[in-house]
Amino acid sequence: LTPGEHAFHLHAVGKCEPPGFTSAGPHFNPENKKHGKLNKEGHHAGDMDNIRVPANGNVNVTVVDKDITLEKGKPNSVFQDSGTAVVIHANKDDYMTDPAGNAGDRIACGVLTEGAPKSAAAR
Repeated sequence: LTPGEHAFHLHAVGKCEPPGFTSAGPHFNPENKKHGKLNKEGHHAGDMDNIRVPANGNVNVTVVDKDITLEKGKPNSVFQDSGTAVVIHANKDDYMTDPAGNAGDRIACGVLTEGAPKSAAAR
């Protein structure tokens, strides 16, 4: 990735087909809210904080988000039938402009998948 700030969003479809990754659909938004963490009416569940990429182009991110769950069957679960994708955009999110915060092109994409539960012996 290029150094600097980039928008980091969850998208509503678990597909990452290049070019452009438009197959990932719009932002994950099970409550039909507007875009942007600064929006007074609330924001998409898939609106994450921008990530800051250092000069070496590598970044590790830990996400804690009260608006989503890993619990299958819940309305805000990222393990829905259509899947969910993680998308990194070329620019930072301005946290307000609908639909994607002026974040620019989708430059990286990954599909979230549900892992197999660990057995008690493996823990």
